[in-house]
Amino acid sequence: MGDLPSDTNGGGRRRGERIVDVEGLGELRLRDFRPRPTVRLAEHEVPRSSTPAVDAHNHLGRWHDGRWRVADVPALVDLMDAANVATIVNLDGCWVDELEANLDRYDRAFPGRFVSYARVDWRETTTPGWPDRIAASLADSAARGATGVKLWKDIGLRLRDERGELFFLDDPRLEPMWAAIAEAGLPVTVHTADPAAFFEPLDERNERLEELLRHPDWRFMGPGFPPLARLLDALEGAVAANPGVTIVGAHVGCIAEDLDWVDRMLTAYPNFAVDTAARIAELGRQPRRTRRLIEDHPGRVVLGTDVSPPTAEDYAIYFRFLETADEYFPYDAEDPPGNGRWRISALDLSPELAAGVAGDNARALIPALHHRDT
Repeated sequence: MGDLPSDTNGGGRRRGERIVDVEGLGELRLRDFRPRPTVRLAEHEVPRSSTPAVDAHNHLGRWHDGRWRVADVPALVDLMDAANVATIVNLDGCWVDELEANLDRYDRAFPGRFVSYARVDWRETTTPGWPDRIAASLADSAARGATGVKLWKDIGLRLRDERGELFFLDDPRLEPMWAAIAEAGLPVTVHTADPAAFFEPLDERNERLEELLRHPDWRFMGPGFPPLARLLDALEGAVAANPGVTIVGAHVGCIAEDLDWVDRMLTAYPNFAVDTAARIAELGRQPRRTRRLIEDHPGRVVLGTDVSPPTAEDYAIYFRFLETADEYFPYDAEDPPGNGRWRISALDLSPELAAGVAGDNARALIPALHHRDT
């Protein structure tokens, strides 16, 4: 028999068919396309974590633009109580006076609810002798009450030494810094690189094209930038060289698109862990591989949101992602979503694994949280 007419095949489309311009929709701009899924799926709201949670990756300070990310801290604490978030790790502590301001605003004002990490003043690298000065600064931050260290992606991408040359996480000149961190017993959250698409050509095949058009400074391909592989090699070099330091690879080890690489790192280096911050969009389109990663390394994946200031809706999405078996749901509240035009499926973790990711793993990995009453 010949092919059935196209109007009887359930809406299927033959290859090479021409799109007919109906009421001008044939020229509809992608930015204006807002499809509503017609598939009927289970939906479970999870406004409250089933276990006291730790948001191990957030930004509450004023490091970014000089303004506090959270205007009303008591209101944030109320939100945390409602969502069953026991503690938020504030990665914006910085150093000296700014560190003291963060400690006063969060850690000291609300004991047990916040822990603030120090940062490094990389302006020091423009003059000789900076390795020892940075080490001394971190020792001072630990003495003031910093409970960890945040190292940002500018290492390897933008920072330059006194000779005007890029340097990386595995630079031997950073050994005094790592020694100071180890001496203080501080964990380190490291963000190197960025999503893989940010290192690819900016064309119609880049799945994060819209995001990069909104933020062109997030693209790291071209003269002056190292390849993604060099940044990941530097991260591995730093992890391997400092077995006495707990290093949390932010954003799922800085390469959520390649969980085999993350799996290898977690297997090879007992001092390495990862957080989920701002990467459920990636994890949720590979939920079975993600769940296997957590099952194989049950104590080494921690919750992080990187949503600042967080909202009840943000936390509910993360808890839904960890605790339910829901499929094909939005990974954020934007329409279209911020990273790319796709939806995610949840992990359906066991209660024990979900509790580990949500809070128990962070309490085990971060010394400042070891004795917190949950």
